[in-house]
Amino acid sequence: MRISQLAQSIEGSPTLQLNEAAKMLRQKGEPVIHLGGGEPKNPAPVTAILHSTAMLKNGNVKYGPTDGQPSLKKAIIRYTEENYDRLVAPENVIVSSGAKQSLYNVLLSIIDPQDEVILLAPYWVSYPEMVKMVYGVPVVVTPEDGTFHPRMEDIEQVVGSYTKAIIVNSPNNPSGIVYSEEFIAEIVDFCERNGIFLIMDDIYHKLVFDGLQAPPAYRFTDRDIDNTHVVVVNGISKVYGMTGFRIGWAVANRKLVEVMANLQGQTTSCASVVSQAAAEGALTGVQNVVENLRLTIQNNRDVMMQELEGFEGVKVHKPGGTFYCLPDFRAYNGNSVELANFLLEKALVVTVPGKPFGMEGHLRMSYSTTVKDVTEGLERIRWALDPDAPNEIYIGDRKLMRDWL
Repeated sequence: MRISQLAQSIEGSPTLQLNEAAKMLRQKGEPVIHLGGGEPKNPAPVTAILHSTAMLKNGNVKYGPTDGQPSLKKAIIRYTEENYDRLVAPENVIVSSGAKQSLYNVLLSIIDPQDEVILLAPYWVSYPEMVKMVYGVPVVVTPEDGTFHPRMEDIEQVVGSYTKAIIVNSPNNPSGIVYSEEFIAEIVDFCERNGIFLIMDDIYHKLVFDGLQAPPAYRFTDRDIDNTHVVVVNGISKVYGMTGFRIGWAVANRKLVEVMANLQGQTTSCASVVSQAAAEGALTGVQNVVENLRLTIQNNRDVMMQELEGFEGVKVHKPGGTFYCLPDFRAYNGNSVELANFLLEKALVVTVPGKPFGMEGHLRMSYSTTVKDVTEGLERIRWALDPDAPNEIYIGDRKLMRDWL
């Protein structure tokens, strides 16, 4: 059997692989703690469940419009106006099976072979693989000062005639950094002047802490929606904790949305209408569920930061948003893949290597779980790595002795 060269060049998702490894261990009865997850633990909002249940009870679950149910698009238009201060038309919105598909559809619509897409390290693991899947070339810009915050001068140095787009994810997965208003203003102006698409991955835009805000890119352009180079991708997965419903959307100029709809019509046809009903319920329902989730995650963030302070040699920047942090573990092992596998084997704790995010020597840790898992998980990690930690620990009902330090 022959597999295409393109397919062979695409890396598997490390987060999905680790999720599967953790699942297998749990099925064997192992007390695994998952600090690698990318989903909150809260249940879906009641209004989401009621909307989707009403459609199921009706039984009229058929194909929907390729670009999304009109009622959901109306809710997205209202959401965009309230959160971005920008009025858009239904023709500027397309609903997809998750923000991941929305992002892929954007890239597939604008990238020709050898076009370059600039990625700001640390970046989400799927960005470079998506770019390669549409025959583009990912160009990585890595901050040299260790802050995880990009600088325009570094970006400008790699922009060339093949540069077609820049992807910005703030708050950032995996670091939790929230990019400054000054930077967003600069990059919007730069992209508008140079005809470069600015793809804003805003999936975490409301999960911010300590009074911070993730400034919307639309704030810094005077161009109307059909003439701007800004494209906004968003969804219900993170802010509402509705990862399994798989609903995302893109807001862009009409021509681009039309092309995306043509492509989507030849692949997935339309997103699940039941999930779209749930998304509509979430967007139009009482929004205190978002604030409650944000406060819970902020508290978990504070607990994780406190626990990480007990690690000798580990450096970590306090996240301003998301539910991730990206501590530097090079004091223990510079190979993040080896280190993540070691921690899973010895401590039964799932973390995600920093290498696929463009940050070797770091581990992505999620605090979207419970406080108990955060504290116990980091206790196990410290036991496995730190010679000054106690030499024995209970994992589940087993007493383990450390014999490798």
